[in-house]
Amino acid sequence: MSANTVKTALLLALLSALLILGGRALMGPGGLYLGLILAAAMNFSSYFFSEKIALMSYSAQPVTPTDHPDIYRRVAPIVARLTERMGLPMPRLWVIPEQSPNAFATGRNPQHASVAFTSGILQLMDDRELEGVVAHELGHVLHRDILIASIAAMLAGTITLLASMARWGMIFGGFSRDDDDRGGGVLGELLMLLLAPIAAMMIQAAISRSREYDADAASAKYTGTPYELIGGLQKLETWSKRIPMDASPATAHMFIVKPFTGRSLMNLFSTHPPTADRIARLQAMR
Repeated sequence: MSANTVKTALLLALLSALLILGGRALMGPGGLYLGLILAAAMNFSSYFFSEKIALMSYSAQPVTPTDHPDIYRRVAPIVARLTERMGLPMPRLWVIPEQSPNAFATGRNPQHASVAFTSGILQLMDDRELEGVVAHELGHVLHRDILIASIAAMLAGTITLLASMARWGMIFGGFSRDDDDRGGGVLGELLMLLLAPIAAMMIQAAISRSREYDADAASAKYTGTPYELIGGLQKLETWSKRIPMDASPATAHMFIVKPFTGRSLMNLFSTHPPTADRIARLQAMR
C-alpha cells in the first residue's frame, strides 16, 4: 500500500468525521440524515452520468477507425499496448476540439472508461510523450480514482449542503433545538458554518492531489521509464499557460494538468500538485 493510498484513506476518514461532527453541531441527527440522503441522491446520478456530462461539456468527438481514423491509427496502438500491460479493457477514445494541450480519463469503472485528448496535445507531443500521458490517465482508471473522487465529492457536498441548510435555518429561525441537542453553543455553530465548507473543499482537493502522484507513478511503472511523462509534463506546463483553456471548475480535476491558474489562497483548493513537484518525484524514480 503506497503512502498516497494511506493519505487518501486518512483524508476520507477526516472528511467523514467532519461530516458527522459538523452535522451534529449544526443541525442535529435529523438534519444530518436529510443532508446525507440528498447528497447521496445527487452524487448517485453524478457517478453514473458524469462521463457523458464531462464529454458533452467539452464537445468531445469519438475516435474510431471510421471517425478520426488518423488519430485512431496513432493513439489506439499506444492505448492497447498499455491496457494489456495493466490488465485493463480498452477504453473509448475521444478527441476534444481544443488547442490548449490537455487530456483526461473518466468513467465509473474500467469497464466504462473513456480517455479524451485535446487536439492541442496531439499536435504538441511525440509518441513517447503521449504514451507517458496515456499511462497516467490509465493509472486513474486502474486505481478507481473516479470512484474515490465521487466519494470525496459526496462527503464534501454533504458538508456544504448541511452548512447551507443550517445557515438558512438560522436566518429564518428554524432548526431550533435545545442546547443538549445541538452538541455545542452558538459560537461553535457559527464556526462550523464558516469553516466546515472550507475545510471540506481543502480536504477534497488534497485527495485529488494524492491521486495525481499515484497516477504519475503508474505511468513510470508501466512505460518502464519516468522520462516519457516528464517530457510531457514539461510541455504541458509551458503550453497550457500560453494557450489557456476555458474549463469548468467542476471538471478541472479530471485533466492531467490544471487547465486554469490560481494564485495565493486559491492554491489551497487546487486539485493538482505543482508540476515542478510532480517532475521532481518522477526524476527520483529513475
